[in-house]
Amino acid sequence: MTDRDDDLRPAQREARTQLIGRRAPFVGGVAAVVAAALLGVVVMARSGGLPFEFDEEWAEDLLELRGPFGDVFAYLMNGLGGGVVGVLVVPIVTAAVLLILRRPWAALYFVVASAASAGVVQVLKGVFGRARPENIVVLSDFGSFPSGHVANAATIAVALGVIIVRTWVWVLGVAYALLMAVSRTYLGAHWLSDTIGGVLVGAGVAFVVWAVFAVPLERERLARLAHISARNAERAQAHITPPTGRR
Repeated sequence: MTDRDDDLRPAQREARTQLIGRRAPFVGGVAAVVAAALLGVVVMARSGGLPFEFDEEWAEDLLELRGPFGDVFAYLMNGLGGGVVGVLVVPIVTAAVLLILRRPWAALYFVVASAASAGVVQVLKGVFGRARPENIVVLSDFGSFPSGHVANAATIAVALGVIIVRTWVWVLGVAYALLMAVSRTYLGAHWLSDTIGGVLVGAGVAFVVWAVFAVPLERERLARLAHISARNAERAQAHITPPTGRR
């Protein structure tokens, strides 16, 4: 072994560590998207997309719970998770905020993940073409499987959890995705199995894109933490009054 090999070993070790760190979210994300596609195959194998028993039971239970409060909640989630707001406004505003916070890689990751998730959803909708429930009360596009609203919510949950490494962000993200799933079935826009497919697609795509952006995202995060630490140290130093000498 030469001296040059010894010099390269730390770099090789770092590269190997980065590869392993990216491999887990990539494999997990691909597995989630494949699972969603397989679920779609099973769904359509049931006489062209007939609902499962748990789909029908869930829909009947929510139908009995419909009321003014539930309607306001569900229509709010409907507007927030889809259409111009969900597809354009939320990603653009989020990216703009991240750019203001000097997180350009995070902004790019969020936009790419959102766009990729929406693209995969549309491909699967076109492939499977599952009919929506008959009791739907909102206007929706073609294809019930997977749920685009839920996929979008799951993508946001994972992306923000990656960008803002805090437990409470993940908790809120999971809650948002679950509430979106409930709202879509409440409005009769989807079967419960559609929302499961949406979660798998949205989270899966976000993890795959995370694997691509993992290295620059981590460097950017650490650089920001160092900047905040240095700024706080300067502020603390500025408040220290030097002792006055006595004569």
